Amino acid sequence: MAFWNRAPVDTSLPRDDRGSGSFDDYRFNLLPNKTRTTLRLANSTPHQEELQRIIDSGESELETAISRRTAEEERTDAPMDIRLFSGSRVTGVVGRIPRGLEPVIDEALGRLDGAGKKARIPASVRKTRSGWRVDLLIGRTR
Repeated sequence: MAFWNRAPVDTSLPRDDRGSGSFDDYRFNLLPNKTRTTLRLANSTPHQEELQRIIDSGESELETAISRRTAEEERTDAPMDIRLFSGSRVTGVVGRIPRGLEPVIDEALGRLDGAGKKARIPASVRKTRSGWRVDLLIGRTR
């Protein structure tokens, strides 16, 4: 992996809660290379109770509940907090996009909107040694 393809590391978070993703997984226009491409959310540790509620509900079809960044959010480089649609309800915050990878999400939402689809990215919740983590199934937005 080339150094210019790495997202900046958010050292304010514990190593096991910084999320993951790489620009190597995307083409020049931020289109995912593969349908299996995922992006793991950062800062999920404080939201373990919310994630446990999602798992307990048994909902298998999870999607993001986010919108594209506004010019003000882009200018101030505000973190992109993520909520999920679980059934017919919107959850609380479950994590945020790892620093530097916000453009990937903006492009995916724009691609979905341009195709006339709901601007929602499929997601899954997985158990790790460090607790529950959320993976965005970004490859399915191709």
